[in-house]
Amino acid sequence: MTVSTVIPEPESLHLHLDEYLDTHPVTIALRDDPKYIESRPHARVPEELRVHNLITGTFVGAHKISVPPYVFTQADGKSMVMLLHLGDQICGHPGIIHGGFLATLLDEGLARCCFGALPSKVGVTANLNINYRQPAPANAFFVLRAETRRVEGRKAWVDGRIEVLDHGQESCVVVEATALFIEPRQTTVSGFQRRAECEVDESQALTGLYSQVDSLMDSNKPRT
Repeated sequence: MTVSTVIPEPESLHLHLDEYLDTHPVTIALRDDPKYIESRPHARVPEELRVHNLITGTFVGAHKISVPPYVFTQADGKSMVMLLHLGDQICGHPGIIHGGFLATLLDEGLARCCFGALPSKVGVTANLNINYRQPAPANAFFVLRAETRRVEGRKAWVDGRIEVLDHGQESCVVVEATALFIEPRQTTVSGFQRRAECEVDESQALTGLYSQVDSLMDSNKPRT
């Protein structure tokens, strides 16, 4: 018998965190903006695929990415906003979110931002530069903002940052990033375009991704 070492978060707290994000003024404003498409992609990944995925699997759950983030994306890939709550089991120092986790979150968020601007709606990270501005507190609400700065063929340059949500009148930026994403030459449209449009069956998108990776690995195997 396998005994879980994870203490489940009380359902009432889970619902409170979700309701707070759902009714937050930033969420309401984005929801009312016709330029943005709302989605919760982390909630759409089935369990059999989630166990293989870092952001939608390993890092999701009580005291981590506590509830599925609210994501607002422009279909043309110009910008993306993600609202989320981060718990206290993804820390480096006690009470401080691990910098490596924030970098991973930015990698995922900036990529999701620019997908709609690339020809086949998918890209892989070629370069990611991180500047940490101040410690990110655990058990807090955050907003990740990303903007596609430039697109040239299969390349997209994206800027982004993570801010503490509800930090008075002034923005409280904890980390900033710039990144370059490149659409692989071998990429096919199947499975990815719907993901980038946010009205997406995330399981089909991930299945398509794993198929692409398997195909590339097979093509690179030495021939006997």
